[in-house]
Amino acid sequence: MASPTLLTPTSKPRSPVSSKFTSTTIAASAATPHTTAKSLKQTGRREFVALIAGIISPALFFPVSPASADTDEEYVKETAEVINKIRTTISMDRNDPNVANAVTDLRQTSNSWVAKYRREKSLLGRVSFRDMYSALNAVSGHYVSFGPTAPLPAKRKARILEEMDSVEKSLQRGR
Repeated sequence: MASPTLLTPTSKPRSPVSSKFTSTTIAASAATPHTTAKSLKQTGRREFVALIAGIISPALFFPVSPASADTDEEYVKETAEVINKIRTTISMDRNDPNVANAVTDLRQTSNSWVAKYRREKSLLGRVSFRDMYSALNAVSGHYVSFGPTAPLPAKRKARILEEMDSVEKSLQRGR
């Protein structure tokens, strides 16, 4: 006797799933209240998408701006503080035990100053910003390349101090 799971040429293959629905029941259900439930689901989706678009669109029209300078007074005050730090740091003796800490502090201060004011479109055209950025770049570049205890060459030091004077004059004139 043959096993019921084996296929033999004389046996009919069994359908694994028997269908309870026929094409007539499917056609009949197309005209029933199920279509209204389907349209309600679509309406729900549309309302949901409209709600999400209403929430997101203000963020697109009114983007959040990065941290910005509150006033010109703040810019002038912070720039003057950075100028003082640069002057004290580059005038320190090479053998001073605090020179490494002073350079580290200056680099942190200069990085935060640049990060805060670099994106301010109102400041990008100012002479004081341009000269200050140039001086910070020269000082930071020197200490990154040669280490915190390396003295500044006389020419570079003179140029940086000259830029600091220029920045102070520009700040006094409101530029």
